[in-house]
Amino acid sequence: MRTPIVAGNWKMNKTVEEARELVSELLPLVKDMQAVTTVLCPPAPALLPIAAMLEGTDVELGAQNMHWEANGAYTGELAPAMVKEFGKYVILGHSERRAYFGETDESVNKKILAAQANGLIPIVCVGESLEENKASQTAEIVSGQIKAGLAGVSADLVIAYEPIWAIGTGLAATGEMANDTIKVIRAVLAELFGEEKAQEIRILYGGSVKGSNAAEFFSQSDIDGALVGGAALQADGFAAIAAAAQNEV
Repeated sequence: MRTPIVAGNWKMNKTVEEARELVSELLPLVKDMQAVTTVLCPPAPALLPIAAMLEGTDVELGAQNMHWEANGAYTGELAPAMVKEFGKYVILGHSERRAYFGETDESVNKKILAAQANGLIPIVCVGESLEENKASQTAEIVSGQIKAGLAGVSADLVIAYEPIWAIGTGLAATGEMANDTIKVIRAVLAELFGEEKAQEIRILYGGSVKGSNAAEFFSQSDIDGALVGGAALQADGFAAIAAAAQNEV
């Protein structure tokens, strides 16, 4: 059995004070959900204060991004050791990073290697655009991202399949559609790491996941949780998704 993960990507939302308020509301709602790994990924300024609030709880902390270098003249970036000081997880290769900041499979690969070298668990994002989806290129695009992004890395990671056309749009793939693509991803992972390891790697779905549709995804054979965007900004919404994952265990 793969323990499901529900990770909240807050993106560029919440001041430190707002972050504290959200976590204060959330912790009582998820404290009894031991069958699910819950992860909060706030903006960088909130990592330290939220780490203090999560101490002694089962809720994990992650960053939204990091650089692959250990230190240096990289203004505005986070080094792996800076993330490791407070968190356990780091989101890498999100489509917004690829679209707005020029990230490529090659740079994502460097980040994954650096994260693993520092004992972090990367949540590696892959997904296709609407045009690629309509052209029936989903399997090709996602497989290519996996093979290039994971070159030379270990199997100590999490994959998040996020179709770009479903992020922040209110659109979502059906559970069956998402599961079909995630099966393709797991087959590629088997090529890279072997069947046994591929069956152990947790693969999440992301893209307009809400409390009202989460069960549809979590009931599928190969979906092991969710990378949650907008719904993670409200305590009751995120808790409802975590509860749906807990109910499927």
